[in-house]
Parts: sequence; structure tokens; C-alpha cells
Amino acid sequence: MMNNSEQATPKPTFGEALKVWFKIGCLSFGGPAGQIALMHRIVVDEKKWVPEAQYLHALNFCMLLPGPEAQQLATYTGWLLHGVRGGLAAGILFVLPGAVVMLALSLLYAYGRGVGVVDGALFGIKAAVLVIVVEALLRISKRALKSRLLVALAAAAFVGIFFFDLPFPLIVIGAGAVGFFVANNYPERLGVPANDNVVAATEGRWRHAAIAIPVGLVTWWAPVLVVLLALGPQHVLVSIGLFFSKLAVVTFGGAYAVLAYMAQQAVETNGWLTAPEMVDALGLAETTPGPLILVTQFVGFLAAFRDAAPFTPLVAGLIGTALTLWVTFVPSMLWIIAGAPFIEELRSNRKLAGALAAITAAVVGVILNLSVWFALHVLFGKVTEMHSGPLRWYSFDPHALDSHVTVLAVTAAILTFRFHRSLIEVIGVMALLGILTQATF
Repeated sequence: MMNNSEQATPKPTFGEALKVWFKIGCLSFGGPAGQIALMHRIVVDEKKWVPEAQYLHALNFCMLLPGPEAQQLATYTGWLLHGVRGGLAAGILFVLPGAVVMLALSLLYAYGRGVGVVDGALFGIKAAVLVIVVEALLRISKRALKSRLLVALAAAAFVGIFFFDLPFPLIVIGAGAVGFFVANNYPERLGVPANDNVVAATEGRWRHAAIAIPVGLVTWWAPVLVVLLALGPQHVLVSIGLFFSKLAVVTFGGAYAVLAYMAQQAVETNGWLTAPEMVDALGLAETTPGPLILVTQFVGFLAAFRDAAPFTPLVAGLIGTALTLWVTFVPSMLWIIAGAPFIEELRSNRKLAGALAAITAAVVGVILNLSVWFALHVLFGKVTEMHSGPLRWYSFDPHALDSHVTVLAVTAAILTFRFHRSLIEVIGVMALLGILTQATF
């Protein structure tokens, strides 16, 4: 039962909710923290459609899942208000404005390379990206590393992925298993409550899930199957569909965590982009509203654009964009639509809370790996991956340090950490400085 202070106002009409979800989708800059705060201000404080306690419980549930938690929180809130159609509308409108902007940026990137202004802006944004990733690392570290065990898990994740090239999904599964079992006997080592809180189950939840899961799975995989049957298993669009479907299952910890895994596969395994282009991809994604995982859309566009047959590059890029968006966000909404009736039970489960805490700690190590990877490629340009038995490391020439990028990166760091400027302001200033730098030197 809610007390009087938690009572929400009457539910809006579906049309009223649509307008609000579209507004949120257009204004959701600044990454998950900013997006979650924006939704809280509008949906909880201003509209009072959802009580704050319920909103925070929903956020805890979304953090247990793979995928962008802010988009999933919007989906769940829409589900609370208008059921399945409300969840779908909220989830889609949260992504759509940013996806349109990212498509425009992808087209500009593909057709505008070699134009001085475009190249200069990308040069400046590249320096900003390094600082943005470091800032995310520090922010998540403060929240996640609450005990020695969690620090050890973060360190183990970094060593595993940086020096031994362990797959990101394996690190997520391993950390989750450690947290799940440790929470049973030593919950304090993970910073989770010592006891489970028993919560009444939602009636009909299993029947709802039994319908939502198969419908969602068919919806998710149908386009991939169509492409497979039409173009054959070796076509790049099939590879895109399969790769980003796999990515959708392991994106615990948000886009920063999974970028290292995606970069390794997209750059080194599949050869869809170069390392500097992957840095550009993150920089462009930071300039759009919506979830940062829209960076996958850019990768899917370029991969299809560059291996277009039997289509033209433009048509192939558009298909690659649509397919990437589909297999990235349909699973994300599937977890919510199918799992929404279980939210009260899951949020109070000690073992699941322990698994989440351990996964979040491991994500810190993975983001540290991403920070080092970005720093090497942004500051030194040419970096060679080396192997000796099970060990992996990166070789670079210290004398190849790019002084112009270094100065820009230091400038971005000052704007971020000293003057606390917003992400969009930092990106804008660095793009302008990049244009000036390229024109001057």
C-alpha cells in the first residue's frame, strides 16, 4: 500500500503520455544519469504519474538487466501507465529522436570525410571522448567499489580483459556467479542487505511472461532470419544482425562497459571500422539524445555501407542502421515487457543484488581497459597488438605522441573536472577547437 505522500495523480491519457515521451526522447542528453534525472523530474516531480518509491524500485530492476537502463526505465514507466502499448511507445520514443540524429551524423561521416570542417570537428571530439570515458570511469568507481572484494573483482576484470584478452561475456558471467554465491553467506562484502524482503507476487505474472517471451523472441529474430534467407549466411547484414543480437544480451553496465568488447570485435575481428573511427563513433553518439548505445547504429551503418553488394552503399547503410537498431532495442524492451510483473520480487532478492554488485564492479575494470585502449589510440595513433602465449599487450612508439591531441585532451579535462561543464558544452567547444587546430596547423 502507498501512503498519502506517495499517491500518484490519475493516469494520463495515452495521447498525453505520447507527447511527454517524445519530449523526453528529444531532451535526453547527458548519458544515463542525466536521462534518469530528466525522467524523474518530469514523470515523478512535475506530472506525478508515478510515486518516487516505485520509480526507484523500477530503476533497481532495470539495472539488473542487460541493455540501456534509462531506456528500459522509460519502457517500464510506460508499461505502468498504459500496459504493453505504453511500454512500447515510451521505449521507442526514447530512442527515435537520437536514432534520427545519429543517422544524419552517419551520413555526414560517410560522405563528408575529407572536408576540412568535418575532419576538424571529429579531431576535436576525439580528444573529448577520452576525457568523457575517464569521467565515466571515476563516476562509476565511486558508486560501485564499496568493499575490498569489489575492488578485487574490478582489478581481476581489468587484468583478464587487458592482458589475457578474455571475452567480455565471460567476465560478466564470472563476476555475476561470484556475487550470486558470496551474497548468500557474506552479503556485507558486496554491500547488499543481509536479508531478503518477502514481497507479494503479482497475479498472472507467469501467464504474461509465457506470452511475452515467445512473441518477443519471434519479433527480435524475424528480420535476421529474413536477411539470412535472402542474402545467405556470409553477408555482412547477417553478421550485423547476429553480432548486435549477442551484444544485446551482454550489455550489463551500459555502453561504456561493452564498448571495449564491441571495439575488439568490430575493429580487430570483423574489420568493419578502424580504431580511430571507433573513437569517432563514441564521440558522435555523445552528441545525440537517447541512450549512448546508439553508437552501435553508427557501426552497423558503416559496416553495411562499406560492403554494400547487392545494394548501393546508401541503401545498404540504411538497412544496416535499421537492423542494428532493431536487434539492439527489441531485446531491451523484451526484458521489460516480459519481466515487469516480477519487479517487486526481483528487487528484494539478495542473491540477485549480489550478482549485480559484482557485475558492476567488474564493469569498472572493463571501462578502465576501454580508457587505456582509447588513450593509446587517441594520443599515439599507431598501436600494435602483441601476443606471447596467453598474454596480450599493446606496442606503441612513445615519441609518436600527438601534441595537438594532447593539448585538446587536457583542455577537455579542465572543462570537465575543473569547471564542470556539461557534456554537450565540452563536445561543442572541442569540435570548434578541433576545426581551428586543423585549419591552423
